[in-house]
Amino acid sequence: MAPRWSIPLVAGLAAPVGLYISFLLLGSIPLFQRHFLYAHKLNTLFWHDINKPEYWGFARNQVTPFSIQTADGETLYAWHVLPLRAYLKNEDKLQAQPAGFAEDVTSTESFRMLREDPDARLVVYFHGNAGHIAQAIRPDSYHTLTDTSSHHVLAIDYRGFGKSTGIPSEAGLINDGVAAVDWAVNVAKVPSSQIVIMGQSLGTAVTAGVAEHFAMQGVEFAGVIMIASFSNLPTLLSRYSAAGYIPVLSPVRTIPPLLRFFQGFVVDKWKSDDRLATLVNLARHGLRLTLIHAKNDAEIPCSESDALFRSAAGSAIGTDLDDEDFAKWKEERTVLRDDGTFVALVESSQPDIVIREELVPYGGHNDVMLSSPVALAVMRSFGLDSKESS
Repeated sequence: MAPRWSIPLVAGLAAPVGLYISFLLLGSIPLFQRHFLYAHKLNTLFWHDINKPEYWGFARNQVTPFSIQTADGETLYAWHVLPLRAYLKNEDKLQAQPAGFAEDVTSTESFRMLREDPDARLVVYFHGNAGHIAQAIRPDSYHTLTDTSSHHVLAIDYRGFGKSTGIPSEAGLINDGVAAVDWAVNVAKVPSSQIVIMGQSLGTAVTAGVAEHFAMQGVEFAGVIMIASFSNLPTLLSRYSAAGYIPVLSPVRTIPPLLRFFQGFVVDKWKSDDRLATLVNLARHGLRLTLIHAKNDAEIPCSESDALFRSAAGSAIGTDLDDEDFAKWKEERTVLRDDGTFVALVESSQPDIVIREELVPYGGHNDVMLSSPVALAVMRSFGLDSKESS
């Protein structure tokens, strides 16, 4: 007979275990799985008017809200954020325009400033899951990129997010990213060589998919920057903790057959490791790939960026090294700092490929977007380091 003290213990454990099992069973259904993954319905639209960017500290008409059409008929909500340096030179004209959503973005002063500047540089930014274009740290990240530089920013809400139409999926989000870049190149007429594509968290998977798509067409960008990235979704879920403390598949990680069983239900794989290997293989003229991760990221472990670096660097050197040999090879190309962070750098001249992985000490999963290493990565991608020194 079980001791009396064990009865409340078992009862206490039954509730969380039951909830966890229910979560796994629901997660095996594609509809619920995508709601868990993308969390696109969790937003603050009911109290934030994202057509009024001034709420987040932007100058009047520094941000132009507008829409972009995708090839498969969805309407994406977007922001074009002007750099303050350009804004200051055109402040009177910008202040005189009506504020808010632009039905015809091509008729706005901000669009003219982007299209008519042959030296304009643009960061196309893909945010993480949950929320909308102006939720959480996202407006601050746009400020970080535009307040002290000459870089424009184009940010979008994926299908199903914020005010955008549609339902999110892996193929759909990549189509959305492609539509954003197509708008930049074909409507705003910004050359791809003056565009950096950047993503954070889920946005890094979108970035990898978009970069691969255009690489297959022979289109290359000034830079590809991925912050707090992951190698592929099934692997990530075995290590991931939602909001930093809610485990997904990590409790079954010690039982490999059971882990593989649940991983088999993952619909959207998001194989960024394979996509980066393809991107490197397709590079013909040049590639600036930067991976940035915070050491204290509680949601996505920094080892995920290590895996992406290995995939991209392995493709660059064209040699399949085992774990021990690759670790030695990477060590020779790494500057290790006294706080345990590092910069690993791979350079190839034929073609001109630079792959950089940087581990920073602080910033966690989200605030790392506001760090100087991110802004510096953009500057390096645009070649500003070499221009300043020449």
